[in-house]
Amino acid sequence: MQPLSGLLVLDFTTLLPGPLATLMLAEAGAEVIKIERPGGEDMRRFPPQFDGEGAAYALLNRGKQGLTLDLKSEADRAKLKPLIARTDILVEQFRPGVMARLGLGYDEVATLNRKLIYCSISGYGQAGPRADEAGHDLNYIAATGLLDLQPGPIERPVVPPMLAADIGGGSFPAVINILLALRARDQSGQGCHLDIAMTDAMFTFGWYALALGAASGRFPKPGELMLAGGSPRYQLYPTKDGRIVACGALEQKFWLAFAQAIGLAPDYVDDTRDPEATREAVAKLIAARTADEWRPLLAQADCCATIVTPLEEALRDPHFVERGLFAHEVEVGHAKTLPAIPVPIAPQFRGKPGTKKAP
Repeated sequence: MQPLSGLLVLDFTTLLPGPLATLMLAEAGAEVIKIERPGGEDMRRFPPQFDGEGAAYALLNRGKQGLTLDLKSEADRAKLKPLIARTDILVEQFRPGVMARLGLGYDEVATLNRKLIYCSISGYGQAGPRADEAGHDLNYIAATGLLDLQPGPIERPVVPPMLAADIGGGSFPAVINILLALRARDQSGQGCHLDIAMTDAMFTFGWYALALGAASGRFPKPGELMLAGGSPRYQLYPTKDGRIVACGALEQKFWLAFAQAIGLAPDYVDDTRDPEATREAVAKLIAARTADEWRPLLAQADCCATIVTPLEEALRDPHFVERGLFAHEVEVGHAKTLPAIPVPIAPQFRGKPGTKKAP
């Protein structure tokens, strides 16, 4: 039996943070009913489309049941009451106050079900001066100082390739706190309201910059943070053929092994004397050879240096394939089957590999 078998989840969320959170609950055995407005949520229409079905929607809502309701209709809202009365977990992602105006806020539904765990996911939380402010992932990492830590000169800012706020600030904290609330309910018999603000966890991602600022009174500027471009030991170096070596040789033993593998001159190995000169020397050496030339040398050195891999190649990596990351599948349209999104749930809790469809 999966650990969340027997639990019922009502999912009022759209797009990414909430749907990914409830997907993880579903993959661990919970029954998830996704509430959608007539016509369905916007993610259904996001490209690419297969037989009129959005691939991103299918990947995020695999294995859930669907229920179409117009929440602005009193009659449709009334249909929810018997469902809410037996629900264990409710997840919503509207702006603060919207569910309350619909008569579905925590105070209202708690009268129907005192054991209900009610999880609200929003950008800035349910209360505070910015609670009603619109935003997306980029805005949330911008407002919390995280984007200011980006490597490189400010004249060439880079949009991060991952949605840290949506997933790391929304989906993951939601699941963590839902599981904590289930444990608390086991002890007290009482549900609760979880206020998950995607911006809150962005300060957690800035842990090292916070430590530096607290200890020295000076917070790092863009490109200064050791783990964000401020050290030649933790850096991206282009190769001769336009690929990239990701160097993470922070510890001295790895740095010395890396320096030896690339033939770094002794004058530059001590990177405390002139970090920028060392970085330039390493960059020049890496740029002199192709990725295929560097790959065996770095592998033999075992020095925390990796050739950046395109996603389509990473999907074929024997290591990830053997670990079963892509064993689960999702049916999109009538004939298309795609690998399901790998979720951070231990295989013994996730259930047997198989193909499921979105509602």
